[in-house]
Amino acid sequence: MSSFPLRVAFLGCGYITGVHSRHLRSLRDTWVPSYASRDISRAEMFRARYGGESAYQGYEAALRDPRIDVVVVAVPPRWHRELALAGIAAGKHVLVEKPAFLTADDYAEVCRARDDRGVGVLVGENDHYKPLAVTLRRLLKEDAIGELVMASFTTVADKPKGAADWRNDETLAGGDAFFEEGVHWLHLAGSLGPRIVRISGHRPSRASGTTASDRRGRSQLVAFDYDTGAVGALFYSREVPSLLRGLRVSKLYGRRGVITFESNGATVMVHTRGLPG
Repeated sequence: MSSFPLRVAFLGCGYITGVHSRHLRSLRDTWVPSYASRDISRAEMFRARYGGESAYQGYEAALRDPRIDVVVVAVPPRWHRELALAGIAAGKHVLVEKPAFLTADDYAEVCRARDDRGVGVLVGENDHYKPLAVTLRRLLKEDAIGELVMASFTTVADKPKGAADWRNDETLAGGDAFFEEGVHWLHLAGSLGPRIVRISGHRPSRASGTTASDRRGRSQLVAFDYDTGAVGALFYSREVPSLLRGLRVSKLYGRRGVITFESNGATVMVHTRGLPG
């Protein structure tokens, strides 16, 4: 890979590509963006808007460019495996948006290709680095509540995707609402130190009157076991009202105390046998 600045090509010019481009503007001494789309006019629009170097007609054109060091797979999950493997074959480092791949077999195939080619592949799971996740990992490592016994994660809100949103098409999104968004919370549950070793999902029946264009399941209960013997549950819904349209509370239960936190990280409170801290 060349020295800085890195040349990064976004494969796909949708919402998340704009988010990344805006956030990375302050790091323009370390990277140079380019944009690829099946619609060249859209790629050119992103290039002009974010000061990119090149616009490509189609993803293959970006993959063929020897100047490109890294590609960002920013298309619906249906094409993640295909484009990740194409990027690896082209000798590019790859960042693939979440949810990364549709099956465990896809994941294993990409890992083998990565190792064979000697490139890096990273899943764009930003929640891993959020202050809430960092704080919870630190508190558990410091033994703030003693041995972890149970974990309860709650993320409910009445915020379904619009019927016309591509995320409502399971052939594009790869699954239901939990697969596309709830994966953030499952990653949080699995990133705290103990490793999840068993997991099961339980989906309630879909709401009556659901239209043909908006059929995805919007709620899921996930139960899991950690390798330490602790157990956990994740309550996810995008059809259940919550306080202030999204305020919800989660807990980590230890043998000496409890960590209570607003699920989006607004507050974190440690309660042991003394006063809350």
